[in-house]
Amino acid sequence: MQLFYCPELSGEFHTLNEEESKHIVRVLRLEIGDHIHLTDGKGSLFQAEITDDHPKRCSIQIIASKTEYGKRNFHLHMAVAPTKNISRYEWFLEKATEIGINKITPVICEHSERKEVKIPRLEKVIISAVKQSLKAYVPELDEATRFKDFIKQDFDGEKFIAYCEGNPKALKDLYTSKTNAIILIGPEGDLSPEEVKLAEENGFVPVNLGTSRLRTETAAIVACHTINLQNQ
Repeated sequence: MQLFYCPELSGEFHTLNEEESKHIVRVLRLEIGDHIHLTDGKGSLFQAEITDDHPKRCSIQIIASKTEYGKRNFHLHMAVAPTKNISRYEWFLEKATEIGINKITPVICEHSERKEVKIPRLEKVIISAVKQSLKAYVPELDEATRFKDFIKQDFDGEKFIAYCEGNPKALKDLYTSKTNAIILIGPEGDLSPEEVKLAEENGFVPVNLGTSRLRTETAAIVACHTINLQNQ
């Protein structure tokens, strides 16, 4: 199944944007009468028939739909410090989307070497991963947020923080399945002792992700996979 993304999709008839139209007509060489699948990124999956195979404004007719396609019974929020090499962060976003995630917040920490991220660029990575992994929900991507501001935000669920020092219990042993979770992962230089203390004061529970010393993006993927595995 080939999946296309159309956030503004509504009604029975619709004309797709130039990017998706080109992919359908020029790349895949689909024609009038062929069927495609689309998502609005909000949980709906549509089956549609091509009614006009124009390469810049392909038109479709919706013939079937499903709501809450692939909806999960828990919410996973990953708060991960941007990596110095942004391609590593993009890799995390791609793989986390494929595995399953609801929300991502780039958190700017004391030891962060990267203080800014380009949200539109990162959103493209996420949407591409949504289409590749056949998901109907596009994860929410926050603007970059300072650590001290982030940890004070309200969250209905279990809160965890992973860092290099200490010997806390494993995430898989502390997390309660079917429960909303937020996991905070620091930068390459790790979180400062003051940040760890502040996080714990705001309800974050320290966890470990294994015996290996992991890169930021690897630790984030391990945490994301652990939560998803616990909910299977």
